[in-house]
Amino acid sequence: MRVITVRQPWAWAIIHGQKDVENRTRNIAGSYRGPVAIHAALRYSDEAWESTTLNAAVAFGSNADSHDLIERRGAIIGVVDLVGVHLSATHEERWNVELERREQCSPWAMVDHYHLVFENPRPIDPIPAKGKLGLWRPDAELLAQIEAAL
Repeated sequence: MRVITVRQPWAWAIIHGQKDVENRTRNIAGSYRGPVAIHAALRYSDEAWESTTLNAAVAFGSNADSHDLIERRGAIIGVVDLVGVHLSATHEERWNVELERREQCSPWAMVDHYHLVFENPRPIDPIPAKGKLGLWRPDAELLAQIEAAL
């Protein structure tokens, strides 16, 4: 298992809001495919609320716990399966409508980024943890806590 640290509210969106792509400027996954725990970073992304996709997901998936879940930071909040990684089309290539349809793998996908493709989100009770850069390996204790929570 690996862990990826993601700022809120994006971490919430991966686990609860059907966000099936994480955008990164480089391929942090390499050849790894398999379970990835989602760690909600301490830092919050205020600019995320400019995303119409995020706002729609929050409105659609809204319930009494949504606000608390979106505010949860510094913890593992769920696990997904990393099933693929690909590079998106460039801005220039997006002018080609046929290519744009093929490359638009998700409404969450960004141009000129690597797309880490996730499936099968599984929320868990939050497990406090410190985040790290990249796709990182949990220590034995954290791994045992994640596995027990699943």
